[in-house]
Amino acid sequence: MKVTVVIQARTGSSRLPGKVLLPAAGAPLLARMVERVCAARTPSEVVIATTELSGDDAICAIARRAGVRCVRGHATDCLDRHVAAARATAAEAVVKIPSDCPLIDPVTIDRVIGTFLAEADVDYVSNLHPPTWPDGFDVEVMTRGALETAWREATRPLDREHTTPFLWDNPERFVTHNVAWETGQDFSQSHRLTLDYAEDYAVIRAIYDALWSASRVFSLADILALLDARPVLAARNAMHRGVTWYRNHPGELRTLAQGGMP
Repeated sequence: MKVTVVIQARTGSSRLPGKVLLPAAGAPLLARMVERVCAARTPSEVVIATTELSGDDAICAIARRAGVRCVRGHATDCLDRHVAAARATAAEAVVKIPSDCPLIDPVTIDRVIGTFLAEADVDYVSNLHPPTWPDGFDVEVMTRGALETAWREATRPLDREHTTPFLWDNPERFVTHNVAWETGQDFSQSHRLTLDYAEDYAVIRAIYDALWSASRVFSLADILALLDARPVLAARNAMHRGVTWYRNHPGELRTLAQGGMP
């Protein structure tokens, strides 16, 4: 099965503009993230999906230097951008990993994609419903057919902006599966390793400064050990723990109302 991993990225973030271009271990965060995604063992093509705005030319330049394809599309319709990436690569399965997850672990990517490939007749697999991994380790995999169905039928702005809600919020139409963290722990609320605010960047940059090496890809276990050893660093973005986009749509998401998300 042809698998395409899509990293959606833009410079126009309202909370932290240009966040994917901020430096980490001597390179833009997006470039460092591409290194980690490409280190996954599951055979796949990596694509960066950005906007057609001139401000995102820098993102295409990063893609060229990293040797991955870049597709461009609507600024806020991320569903459309993912479909464009799927079509450009003739994908049969599409993986969504947003650029606000610059510490994404290759092992986590392989675990979720591997579960998808092993499941018969599944439309969508993620590690988010409910989440157990630390916030910032999001991996969602879907069939090309399910993605195209969402692209044709989804009309809510949140479906277009966040790409996948049409799939996981309609369980009667799509077969879905969740992958729980194999540790048996739930760090989704206690460990924030996603990038939305300046405090998040301070934590992520410090992790890269401490752990990045050209000779090996540091693991999630390495990150957690560093945070355990440096509790002051771990607390830098504590005020943002539990902040998620879907809490702004409590009346629109059936999954949230039914307790499928924390």
